[in-house]
Amino acid sequence: MTRRAPFAVLMAVALTTASCGITYVSPSVRNQSEDVPVRVMTISSQSVLMANRAPYTPQRLPQAFYETASGAGQMRQPAALPDAPRVPDARYREPVLRPPPPLEPAPYRIGVGDVVLLATKSAGSTVEQLSGLLAAQTQRQGFTVRDDGTISIPDVGAPRIGGLTLEEAENELFEMLLANGMNPAFSLEVQDFNAHKVVVGGAVGSPSVVPITLQPLTLRLAIAAAGGLAVPDTRFATIRIFRNGSLYEIPVAEFDDDADLQDTILRSGDAVFVDLTYDYDRALEYFRQQIDVIALERQSRQQAFQELQAEIAFRQAALNERRSNFQTRLDLGAEARDYVYLSGEIANQTRLPLPFGQKASLADILFEAGGFDVTTGNPSHIYVLRPSPEPEEFGAVTAWHLDARNPAAFTLAARFEMRPDDVVFIEEQPITRWNRALRQFFPVLINTARSALGD
Repeated sequence: MTRRAPFAVLMAVALTTASCGITYVSPSVRNQSEDVPVRVMTISSQSVLMANRAPYTPQRLPQAFYETASGAGQMRQPAALPDAPRVPDARYREPVLRPPPPLEPAPYRIGVGDVVLLATKSAGSTVEQLSGLLAAQTQRQGFTVRDDGTISIPDVGAPRIGGLTLEEAENELFEMLLANGMNPAFSLEVQDFNAHKVVVGGAVGSPSVVPITLQPLTLRLAIAAAGGLAVPDTRFATIRIFRNGSLYEIPVAEFDDDADLQDTILRSGDAVFVDLTYDYDRALEYFRQQIDVIALERQSRQQAFQELQAEIAFRQAALNERRSNFQTRLDLGAEARDYVYLSGEIANQTRLPLPFGQKASLADILFEAGGFDVTTGNPSHIYVLRPSPEPEEFGAVTAWHLDARNPAAFTLAARFEMRPDDVVFIEEQPITRWNRALRQFFPVLINTARSALGD
């Protein structure tokens, strides 16, 4: 056999193979696929609007994912307090000046029951965007200091500010906001003073519980807040102050003439009683009853707070169980989902579920699937195949064509909304089609030639 014989054999085999119809078939989008009409539409800034008009409502997560346990409970009102005791017997006693030890003014310390208000210093700041803080500024809704000394700020946490001065509390909030990556542009003030109080009773215009605010509370201010003295003759009246188990006395006549006595600083828990009968035992019983009432109120509040915590924990457990059950059904494929399908020269040919509560774009789907390899995928032939929802157009398909040779076209992909059952298809590069055809053709050709030469 001559040297030209192998070449002649190869050509004969090639012609025989081609005549037998052994060719590489590459998938591509055509205007007609058997009996399925295909309409190719170029994706442009105008056609994107037309494609997005197809009605679609994203699936929603179950209601359990939109509920919070803390918003469902409410602390019950404390139990009713007993009436004040009545001690009718009175024994006359000459009033004696015995003022309480002087106190130095001290900065106000935030306590349980106080309502603090966070306010931003400029519109559009990060703090103003926190859930609840904008409402607190515009509607004057503050944050109540709970029994454990904390306040609950959504999306931030529960800083413990009980027992701190305003400056110390601002530093605590400043550090927490920085730790959460937020702009700490805010101011802090006490809106309602409920933690520190002084009880004023007896011969006053309106017996009251007077709160201690940022300004030190003096005896004169406390009596004025209770409506002033209701004493017909100041010579026969005494102001008694009960503090930490000790009783102090200031005759009203001396109180009126002495500015230092009027400026006596009171502290939280003091009880002031203006007595006309000089009844020491009656005053002492009144003070003891007030102490019992405060203890009873605190105990009732603590019990109500514990009940609220237990209710919130129960609701949280129920929410977590419902969410976990839904996640398990998702993992087992027991929940109906809206899918899009990826085919062709995609990194991972698969189906992707559309997200809950929002729409996905073509760019979302491409990058969620890992994109495509431009060495094999043809960026000029990216298609979204969408079947027609119209019954009279049964089987008709619109092929939305994206030419992404210019990467700027991906801005259109970011605006092109996906719909359930869309198929994303990327054609192969011409060189890829040729290489794959050769990889399949040459082994058959060589084996056939070897067989021919062997014969």
